[in-house]
Amino acid sequence: MRKVYAQIEYCMNCRLCEVSCIVAHSKSKDLFKAFHRENLRNTARVRVEEKRPLSAAIQCRHCDQPACVQSCISGAMTKDAVTGVVHCQEEKCVGCWTCVVACPYGAVRPGRRDGKSAPLKCDLCQGLSVPACVQTCPNQALVYEERGREI
Repeated sequence: MRKVYAQIEYCMNCRLCEVSCIVAHSKSKDLFKAFHRENLRNTARVRVEEKRPLSAAIQCRHCDQPACVQSCISGAMTKDAVTGVVHCQEEKCVGCWTCVVACPYGAVRPGRRDGKSAPLKCDLCQGLSVPACVQTCPNQALVYEERGREI
């Protein structure tokens, strides 16, 4: 399965991956509208962590055996058997945040969408051939490729 991987030696902490993620998941798909009219700040499903001199984007690893799915008490977190993508069925989510605690990468975080609690996590921009964060990274610090098995 193809996943997004960070190449920390190329990341310059510009956070364009976060911005492009917010826009890609907005209703308008427009930068200005997403930030000013839809008020989607802090809803990126990718997060840049910095520990000088290095920084890297952190997002869901879509694990082979995801702890977030195993810990979800409502069955909202699921792994698609065909694509391997881990996603949240928001209508089932009860906002208990066990998925947030269980994620070994810190890639799932609490959020709100449409006035309801729902975890924020990477969904690999379903519908796009390459995730928005990868497309907009100016230094190719993010790559979308298949590698060895993970957790």
